[in-house]
Amino acid sequence: MARANLGSRRSCEEIIAAGRVAVNGRVAKLGDKADPDTDRIEVDGRPLFAAASPSAHEPFVYIALNKPRGVISSLEDELEEGRTTVRDLIQIEGVGHIYPVGRLDKPSEGLVLMTNDGALAHRLTHPRYEHEKVYEVTVEGHIADAVLEQWRRGVMLDGRITAPAPIEVLERGHDVTRLRVILREGRKRQIRRVAAALGHPVRRLIRLSIGPLELGDLPSGQWRYLTEKEVGRLQRRAAEEPTRRGAARATRRNGKDHHADASA
Repeated sequence: MARANLGSRRSCEEIIAAGRVAVNGRVAKLGDKADPDTDRIEVDGRPLFAAASPSAHEPFVYIALNKPRGVISSLEDELEEGRTTVRDLIQIEGVGHIYPVGRLDKPSEGLVLMTNDGALAHRLTHPRYEHEKVYEVTVEGHIADAVLEQWRRGVMLDGRITAPAPIEVLERGHDVTRLRVILREGRKRQIRRVAAALGHPVRRLIRLSIGPLELGDLPSGQWRYLTEKEVGRLQRRAAEEPTRRGAARATRRNGKDHHADASA
């Protein structure tokens, strides 16, 4: 529901607890699992993505944000610690609920897509579609070729091997190595956890692109509206059929890691 831009996780839990959500005709309870691609999910009697879409007088909005380090990828600080959120950085009027498509953790930087288009957000973040995301990653130490090859092939996390990941060495020194990493899956803090498991903790992580959308030279902390061409490219990419590998992986997970792109 949060991925469909219906609200924050806390507010979505409140909606479920109030009995306003049904899955395949039965009232859902907190902790129930459902897949929007195969289950009929309704909120207040309306299909999930229809309920999450803006009203007729509110157009779809698509925004690219360069998230700085220290900002959280949420609409509100649920811990109430005074943390800055991505929504705090986008000060515009006349636009209701816009949400981040996927997440970057607090220490990470780079491209975040913000929109009120719940259907697009779902297609871009669901693991069955394997949409490509590119990161520039600086890790500690000089990574040996054998270690890089292990990362490329896959590393065991939570009892499962990570999907193959193309990795290019941008700069390799004695103290740090700078890499270009491409992911098509999004386990929680995946890049950081893999790098740490291989003995090279992440020092800096920047997301450069989400599918066809690129960060470009957008300054840190700034945002811009997507162009019509960029929106069109995203919509065409989102309309593609799921990959066989992604569909199989999503089925095996049985709902785990579906909540967001949390790879960084």
